[in-house]
Amino acid sequence: MYAISLGDDGAELRPLEVWHAEDLIAHIDRGRDFIGRHVGLPDVVTDLDSARTYLRSYAEKRAADAGSLHGVWLDGKLVGGLLFRVWDTPGGVCEAGCWLEPSAAGRGLVTRGMRVLLDWAFDERGMHRVEWHVSSANEPSINVARRLGMTREGVLRENYPYRGVRTSTEIWSVLAPEWRTVRARAAHDDH
Repeated sequence: MYAISLGDDGAELRPLEVWHAEDLIAHIDRGRDFIGRHVGLPDVVTDLDSARTYLRSYAEKRAADAGSLHGVWLDGKLVGGLLFRVWDTPGGVCEAGCWLEPSAAGRGLVTRGMRVLLDWAFDERGMHRVEWHVSSANEPSINVARRLGMTREGVLRENYPYRGVRTSTEIWSVLAPEWRTVRARAAHDDH
């Protein structure tokens, strides 16, 4: 299977497969409260069986070309996930997302990993639009959208009932021609 280096700090992007269920539950347990502040994954992945079920659902999405799940690994340990929650090849639109455990936050792992996945979505798969749906209260994830050159399109006010509270969702996106410009600018800035 693939392992794509995300830099000199031992971070890698790898597939997150059904056989990683033990890694996933250990990872979620390390960051359950932190991860659960904005996403419902810790409410879904509660034990080994539910971890397998969640991973199987993404294996089925991948098989149907309807989504995919990728692990962020740091020094051989699963510390987060990046995903295409929705993937519509005929429409050329997909929705990306992420989560991290606390020990991995603030290192740029999501931004670096999403750059790899956006390159793949636009260059290899011909997507035209990648969306990023994020809680208005999730400033770190909003900052990722900004670093990826995404545009804030609007807010779905109190659209998401989460743990008894209605939260608002910001919609960000980047289009294929914009991504090429963002990528060229980033490459220029790196030199």
